[in-house]
Amino acid sequence: MCVICGCGEGDATVHKVGAAPTHEHDDPHVHTHADGTTHSHEHGIYHDHDHDHGHDHGHVHDHPHAPGHPRDLHVPGRDAQTIALETALLGKNQALAERNRGWLAGRGVLALNLMSSPGAGKTTLLERSILDLQGQVAISVVEGDQATLNDAERIRATGAAAVQVNTGTGCHLEADMLARALDLLQPAKGSLLVIENVGNLVCPALFDLGEKARVVIFSVTEGEDKPLKYPHMFSRADVLLLSKTDLLPHLRVDLQRMMGNALTVNPRLKIIPVSAYTGEGLDAWYSWLCDELGGLAESR
Repeated sequence: MCVICGCGEGDATVHKVGAAPTHEHDDPHVHTHADGTTHSHEHGIYHDHDHDHGHDHGHVHDHPHAPGHPRDLHVPGRDAQTIALETALLGKNQALAERNRGWLAGRGVLALNLMSSPGAGKTTLLERSILDLQGQVAISVVEGDQATLNDAERIRATGAAAVQVNTGTGCHLEADMLARALDLLQPAKGSLLVIENVGNLVCPALFDLGEKARVVIFSVTEGEDKPLKYPHMFSRADVLLLSKTDLLPHLRVDLQRMMGNALTVNPRLKIIPVSAYTGEGLDAWYSWLCDELGGLAESR
């Protein structure tokens, strides 16, 4: 069990969905596991990681507690041990994230970590963005979810390449999961990679994946105080997309207060109100994407 957030045991499963690989080599090595799950890789991101993909993800398997047992009980010596375990877990993840970041930067791939609570509209906005930007920029997607291939199938229907990472009972993606997904996906040089994280306003903020920027989608239906309740997520974001603005006439919500609360937590946050249905704000969102892609190309 993960000592950071308490999410459950079990290895993530990575699925290639639909579109053909965008990489330059068409001779992937395919591995088939005992349970029938397959994955392939090119000589891509790095090859010295352990291919048995067991439980060596830095997760700590804790003993079960009796009903009502407080998990935060202060036991002499336990606090120091927990801090050490958390430090080791995050340190290992950070090292892998830096490797991902270097691999992506070396290929001129702009990687965005897209985060939100469940139902905020990540996949819908991503579908609209892919369709609107077709012919302008190559986009590939890593979908993170606990179960099902539903979101990756939706992305595939747009024509974009997608890999689905099912985390089981895990509530966030980690850097090693992205590394495995990149081995399958092999995003094209100079392209945009969108990592749609597991729907959760807490844990994904703790785990760097190697992304260039973090984008939080926050629906206007979620309430004005969410940035104050979940400050860690908003304080680490680069862009906040306020989604579903087409619903504002039907809601008792103060949009200015909502944005003000977000800026209180993170004054440097770029806020863009958007609607995937009406198209409101999407030009500003696409303009930001193009600026980031241009900046990445210039830095190479």
